Amino acid sequence: MKTITCAFCKGKGKDPFEIMSKEATCQVCGGRGKVAVAKPYVKCAHCQGTGVSPNSRNVCTACGGRGVISVTDGKKVCSECHGSGRAAESDLPCTTCGGRGVV
Repeated sequence: MKTITCAFCKGKGKDPFEIMSKEATCQVCGGRGKVAVAKPYVKCAHCQGTGVSPNSRNVCTACGGRGVISVTDGKKVCSECHGSGRAAESDLPCTTCGGRGVV
């Protein structure tokens, strides 16, 4: 067994999308920021090692998926999705790797 950084929370131990609260722990690593994986392990092909289930994210309703909003003096990065164009609260851990990023 080897301990690696949790791909879902990027090692922070907190819910990366603050679904329950800003203080909620990561559902994959239980707040430790690390997960144990058995050798041999390889990057998950399903999620490309991100730990997030592909296509689980919905379009941000604030910016309509553009990542920016129009303001009087131009455009501004969307404060809801931080420019990604996706609604963060809809992310789910990858079902293939369980959010670890490796299999």
